[in-house]
Amino acid sequence: MKLNGAMNNLKLLPVILVLLSCGNEGVKTDEKPVDIQELAKNQPEVHGTELKEGDITLSNPLDTTMVHAGKAIYELKCQSCHRLTEDKLVGPGWKNVTKRRQPLWIMNMITNVEMMLESDPEAQKLLELCLVRMPNQNLNREEARQVIEFMRNNDGEK
Repeated sequence: MKLNGAMNNLKLLPVILVLLSCGNEGVKTDEKPVDIQELAKNQPEVHGTELKEGDITLSNPLDTTMVHAGKAIYELKCQSCHRLTEDKLVGPGWKNVTKRRQPLWIMNMITNVEMMLESDPEAQKLLELCLVRMPNQNLNREEARQVIEFMRNNDGEK
């Protein structure tokens, strides 16, 4: 009788081995560690000047050329830390960011992150939440404006 039970266990062995060998093959994850310093190396920092009320004009309807340019910038410089959903990766998710923050605040955060982290209470709260300083991505005003247009598109504006 004991031999019969052992034989049944041996019959299950190939099934168990197949299941164990499958692992995570074919499963794609976006959970790669992000090396912020590697992303910013060989980039001399460019600090923007603080933008004031009236420095930004939003288009209505959205400027599709700017949306596409902003998407390219996001894919190159932003997506390793920010998701287009509410999910936090390294930095906060971007979903509805243009509904929570004024364009002037977003532009200053993009173009002069150091000034914002030193003086803006909301930026300081984000730093406490994320525990990682946003690196200076050296975007100029026009590029930052393109990113905002992409953010607005992501938030469903037309």
